Amino acid sequence: MKNNGKMLAADIAECAIFVALMTAAAYIQIPFPLVPLTFQTVVAVLSGLLLGAKKGAISMSIYAFIGLCGLPVFSAGGGIIYVLKPSFGYILGFILSALVAGLIAGKPNLSIFRYCLAATAAFLADYLVGIPYCIIAAHLLGVENLLSLLITGNLIYMPKDFALCLLAAILARRVAPYVRTKLKQARNG
Repeated sequence: MKNNGKMLAADIAECAIFVALMTAAAYIQIPFPLVPLTFQTVVAVLSGLLLGAKKGAISMSIYAFIGLCGLPVFSAGGGIIYVLKPSFGYILGFILSALVAGLIAGKPNLSIFRYCLAATAAFLADYLVGIPYCIIAAHLLGVENLLSLLITGNLIYMPKDFALCLLAAILARRVAPYVRTKLKQARNG
């Protein structure tokens, strides 16, 4: 992020696009027991792969912040009370996920292997934050069968999220050069 106005405006716009995509992904829901199936993990990974570590993490932080402020951007609404939901850990995980994806993907024109590695690590980062938060929050809320919650509220989503993250890596590898070229043109002209 540069200090001149044109660069800053472009950076803000890039982050805003991913905040909007994350919000849309939260509302594209496939009904499932306990937690609706959404496409948020893949958007978090894409934000890191396409925007880089810093802007990807900033966009996911803004998403979390505006949701906590009460805007209904999360899959079940918004507000500070959302921190009590066992699924809130995944929202925090999106920030780490974008950061990890961006750090590993790093520079443009990488191999598909590097993009897949970045997406896999980002996927794992989200679950690394999400699962412990879910178990702790559920325990504090009095949920007794934590093993069942671990399986039905967490583990069953992992294959879907992993597959989508790999698809995100393939997509990012294909569109990243185009996106970077267009952004450079927009900033220069």
